[in-house]
Amino acid sequence: MRFLFYTHSLVSDWNHGNAHFLRGVMRVLAERGHAVQALEPEGAWSRTNLVADQGADAEARFFRDFPMLRTQTYGTAFEHEAALAEADVVLVHEWTDPALVARIGKARAQGGRFTLLFHDTHHRAVSQEEDIAGLLLADYDGILAFGETLRQRYLEAGWGRSVFTWHEAADTALFRPLPETAKRGDLIWIGNWGDGERTRELQEFLVEPVRSLGIQATVRGVRYPTDALARLQAAGLHYGGWIANADVPAAFAAHRVTVHVPRRPYVEALPGIPTIRMFEALACGIPLVSAPWSDEENLFRPGEDFLFAADGEAMARTLREILDDPDRAAALSASGLATIKARHTCAHRVDELFAILGEVGTASVTRQLRHEEAAQ
Repeated sequence: MRFLFYTHSLVSDWNHGNAHFLRGVMRVLAERGHAVQALEPEGAWSRTNLVADQGADAEARFFRDFPMLRTQTYGTAFEHEAALAEADVVLVHEWTDPALVARIGKARAQGGRFTLLFHDTHHRAVSQEEDIAGLLLADYDGILAFGETLRQRYLEAGWGRSVFTWHEAADTALFRPLPETAKRGDLIWIGNWGDGERTRELQEFLVEPVRSLGIQATVRGVRYPTDALARLQAAGLHYGGWIANADVPAAFAAHRVTVHVPRRPYVEALPGIPTIRMFEALACGIPLVSAPWSDEENLFRPGEDFLFAADGEAMARTLREILDDPDRAAALSASGLATIKARHTCAHRVDELFAILGEVGTASVTRQLRHEEAAQ
């Protein structure tokens, strides 16, 4: 089949974790013989910031790291209806311009034979409700929400026709253990400081534990204001800036433990949704300690796949235990990796996507699905 993804950006992962997941899903679809194309708007903020921050080579790296993926930018003159007419399945990400969201829905309503899905991977449904409420989604065949609580929010508000939970997952062709990599540090945290959504939590669960333990720790990511950099430096954390997602597995492999610090809107308003870095870290086999969040959907096995720390003191104590106990660290690594392989790869999500298409797909899509099943 022919898949068309409307993305904020596939090329740039600068402060844009959704690119990680979409790259993995598109890779799996292409490996299974489907035609896959991404579209991204000219001047997308993530891609613009990537080039401004890192230069043109960072942009070019995408094409070297992911030669199997195809993406194209579009401007005001782009003929969306022509692109849609060639697609069997269209996925529109929630960062897409609202006018274009409506335009694509109109094309579906006016006889488009493609199956049209809206993909939400953010907390705007609760933090900026008016933005999502204003989207014209009535002509979309389905909504893909990256957590059950977000799916329930759509259902309660009456947004969309059919709503499905479609979690993010690890691109295990990229995220995998690299046991031959020599350790050069104790702890690494990879994430963006952002808009104050977890400033207090980062201080409690990352900065203070590292300061009290006096361990070798590195932070990678973007959008760190001056005061955040000062906090890191004072606590003895090395700040390494932006890191290409393709380099993250090697960075995890060079350290002995990592932490997970979810953003406050997910903990308080959309419980059950971890960051994609949690999937990716466990896929790389690095032991992980998490700040509190509620795993309401039983995605993982807390205490086996990773450890929870109730507060900053517990975080420091647990990190010390892992660093001092190689057998405990190895058991956590093996358990977390096993759970990812069993349940949370992009291949699993593609299987789930096809099950969803079997429910809401147009006649042409369901016919192709039956043909593929018969050929297996």
